[in-house]
Amino acid sequence: MECVVVEDLYKHFGQVRAVDGLSFTVSQGEVFGMLGPNGAGKTTTVECLIGLLKRDSGRVEVLGIDPEADPVSMKSRIGVQLQTAAMFPRLTVREVVKLYATFYPDPLGIDEAISLVGLEEKVNTQTRHLSGGQLQRLSVALALVANGEIVFLDEPTTGMDPQARRALWDIIENMRNSGKTIFLTTHYMDEAERLCDRVAVIDKGKVIALGSPAQLISDNFSEQAIEFTHSQLADDEHLESLPGVTRRQVEGETVILYTSEVARTMGSLIQHAQDAGLDLGHVTVRTATLEDVFLKLTGRRIRE
Repeated sequence: MECVVVEDLYKHFGQVRAVDGLSFTVSQGEVFGMLGPNGAGKTTTVECLIGLLKRDSGRVEVLGIDPEADPVSMKSRIGVQLQTAAMFPRLTVREVVKLYATFYPDPLGIDEAISLVGLEEKVNTQTRHLSGGQLQRLSVALALVANGEIVFLDEPTTGMDPQARRALWDIIENMRNSGKTIFLTTHYMDEAERLCDRVAVIDKGKVIALGSPAQLISDNFSEQAIEFTHSQLADDEHLESLPGVTRRQVEGETVILYTSEVARTMGSLIQHAQDAGLDLGHVTVRTATLEDVFLKLTGRRIRE
């Protein structure tokens, strides 16, 4: 069952095409990721879906409701965490969560929502005294307390320490296991690959790839990647002719060789460097990732 339907969505700000013809669907019970660099149109898309922005054109349905036609009904059934949520500075963590719980017909328990994001020790702290990472966790708690059928999380782990990030990953996986639908935007590759059932990779307001992380990687790469940084080898076109190399990607002084024969490529690469009197330094051999997919399709890294 499709609980989010987006067809040919456009949203422009003057000459800036923030969302430029997006189409996708989200199935009930899945974690759907929207993956792209900052400025790709992820937040604008979310704000159109939850009724904060009026779209220029296109069709949008969330739980069968057009968010512009009946925003009250739709918002009572979803939870939302935005990147720049405003907090009441003189209210405590508990008071803010309690306030938000009154907005929904069947909210999660206040203590449970606070505990899920690890803010138990800050329940009586005014929000103005929270750190950036703690505010981010509180913002997620406000999305969780809604107990909505769909939870929209817009780059929820930005500013979190590694332990808090992984704790939130567990929360998201538990929500999926309980039948919730999660709409997640992120620019973290490991986050998308671990959590998402399907990913829409977007750039400059357009979907450039759509599918499961494993599918997107396998569709674009059957090779492994050899990656190293060396200023004198960055422009060496001879690397493309090394045994097994199918493609060379250069980003500044970083060289990525995609190869179907890692051992042969490594041997030839080391010999080539030695013949040139160069020390390769640190070399990484890895499988292809969503970062490689984005790099292949756009010619640049997703974090740029």
